[in-house]
Amino acid sequence: MKGSTHRRCYCRDANTGKPLGKACPKLSSRKHGSYSIRQELPPREDGARRSFSRAGYETLKAAQTDLDHIRALLGLAEIDDTENLARLADLLELVADEKAPLPEIEATRRRLSHGLDLTSRLTVGEWLDMWLSGKKGRPSAISRDESNIRVHLRPRIGHLRLDRLRVIHLTEMFDAIAEANVEIAEGNSARRKAVEDLALIPWKGRDHRTRRKAIKAAIDEMDPYRRIVGPSTRQRVRSTLRAALNAAIAQQLITFNPAAHVDLEAGKRPKALVWTDERILHWKRTGEKPSPVMVWTPEHTGLFLDHIAEDRLYALFHLIAFRGLRRGEACGQRWTDTHLDAGLITVAKQLVVNGWEVYEDDPKTDAGARTIALDSDTVHALRRHRAQQDVARAQWKSAWVETGRVFTRENGELLHPANVTRRFIELYEEIGLPPVRLHDLRHGAATLAHAAGADLKDIQEMLGHSSITITADTYTSLLPEADLAIAEAAARLVPRARTAGQEAPAKAVGCSENEPETVPDHAAPSVGIPEPDGTSAHAPLTQTAPDGESGAE
Repeated sequence: MKGSTHRRCYCRDANTGKPLGKACPKLSSRKHGSYSIRQELPPREDGARRSFSRAGYETLKAAQTDLDHIRALLGLAEIDDTENLARLADLLELVADEKAPLPEIEATRRRLSHGLDLTSRLTVGEWLDMWLSGKKGRPSAISRDESNIRVHLRPRIGHLRLDRLRVIHLTEMFDAIAEANVEIAEGNSARRKAVEDLALIPWKGRDHRTRRKAIKAAIDEMDPYRRIVGPSTRQRVRSTLRAALNAAIAQQLITFNPAAHVDLEAGKRPKALVWTDERILHWKRTGEKPSPVMVWTPEHTGLFLDHIAEDRLYALFHLIAFRGLRRGEACGQRWTDTHLDAGLITVAKQLVVNGWEVYEDDPKTDAGARTIALDSDTVHALRRHRAQQDVARAQWKSAWVETGRVFTRENGELLHPANVTRRFIELYEEIGLPPVRLHDLRHGAATLAHAAGADLKDIQEMLGHSSITITADTYTSLLPEADLAIAEAAARLVPRARTAGQEAPAKAVGCSENEPETVPDHAAPSVGIPEPDGTSAHAPLTQTAPDGESGAE
């Protein structure tokens, strides 16, 4: 196909005003005018001719370079490949109309070979909206993806062309999020300090009121408290983007997923820690929890259950504390799946919160649909709860809402899981127990089962985990009593001639070297773990340390 370069100027005749064109006498100078290119393109389907034209080149070399570039693009398709020739012509015609830079040859070759749309100008934000609108799955998962797109992805990379998104763009995005975390932390700290200063100023007195007014005005000007975007959240943001880009690859919009090649800090699961006396003392002094995930000791759990024994939701908290149900699973448990005579419950449904709306769904994982054995105390608590529910049903009469759930509101309606959490916090704060989340009762159930001798496989099945790794890494903590017993048992495996801190007694005359040496009667006994005042009847028996001190140092 024909193509050419030519030089022209825009000078006009002083008398007629018409362009002089090639008749301009100044064209003899190479510095006058500019160069233009024209390349014939494959005709349209109806046979109409079309061409690529572009002007404004300062030198012949620059014009010839672009003309060669256009010919190279057209050469990506075979002469008899009319379909791809037409696609390339459409691309070049669009580039000419938009006065856009010429597309890269290698990138165009890849898109052409993969059958991708060459004329697409779809942005990342537009594609994310299209992908989200057609996404199917759990409403809670869709809501999380929508939040990641709205808060993080669209504001930072939504303007970029989808086919030009690169790893460096995503690296810069996550670096910017990390930098914003520093600003958020500083803003939160400044606001917290101002609130603390305000609380220290007395209410009475003109000067005090003036100071309080000034501090309040400063607080109003500050940004509200914001959450830092931690490693786990950044991983979820990348997961959303990676899923969307995988869908774009399936639609042949792109050939490469940059989200799969971004290095991010791993979001580590926090390790559950037990509320020991030392940790409780540190929390009371500083207000800081040693870990985001804390577990009550058996004594704490017993004190809590004794305190709430007459509460309407006692059986729900009892079930979570001993058998490790998730909050949504306990709220969604049905009487038809509860077999008290057999001492079994089947976890088949759960209540899920999406925003503030509550809906019923299947368990979180396939392993979450499980059957759990109940101990006699739990069976008794559920029988008592059912009797109380029957009384409430009779009292409400026709106003009773029959949902078939084990745990309901006073009139039989579904429980809102968030209200259950709120009630849980109110109850344990009434007796001054160290803070835990409602979900941490599930951690406590795993820890109790572990201390009682259950292996990790049993605990995994009880909790409904899809992987035993989750159970081992997150949900089981060693109780102090069991920890001490293991330490003592390990130390006793090593034979020693004397106990730690004791002088070796003199051997009696005629005593054989192979004869074992006896421990003196005055050896100090083992120091037991003190029981807290008011030990609960709910506290399970745990393994105690062996009598007598270990001989190991």
